[in-house]
Amino acid sequence: MQVLIPSDEIQQRVRAMAHEIHRDHPDGVHLVAVLKGAFVFLSDLARALPGRCSLDFMAVSSYGTSTKSSGQVQLLKDLESTLEGRDVVIVEDIVDTGLTLKYMQNILRARSPRHLRTACLLSKPSRRLVDVKVDYVGFEIEDRFVVGYGLDFGEQYRNLPYIAVLDGSPKPS
Repeated sequence: MQVLIPSDEIQQRVRAMAHEIHRDHPDGVHLVAVLKGAFVFLSDLARALPGRCSLDFMAVSSYGTSTKSSGQVQLLKDLESTLEGRDVVIVEDIVDTGLTLKYMQNILRARSPRHLRTACLLSKPSRRLVDVKVDYVGFEIEDRFVVGYGLDFGEQYRNLPYIAVLDGSPKPS
């Protein structure tokens, strides 16, 4: 396994992102995490946010058990709270093709939040299939299949405190 982004760099960037989000939402923010991959990022981001924040979770899938997106997004778990009139930030682990995020943004925008923004830990702009706006980006990475800090391969490696590339792991096609 090759470490791509060490734990201390991740923590430093997550704190900086929290301050950016607070700057844009000084009266508080509602964070919507995309399960399962974003739960570690959400946890650290929420603890680093000064001021008020509330949390909710959605589960969507476009990968299944593959390393390649199927291109079809499924809503597996919906929110438990209303978004109307609230400042909302979608918290994503990784933005790859953009299909999942575009789907999420469309669903949540239809629920009339006051502001809807997106924070992602990792972005792979070279893989975009659709134009999608990401307001807060932790790190831009090349087209590599990564694990750790919430990201998995076959439900393994989420617990790693860093982002790594698996040796011999297939590159997504």
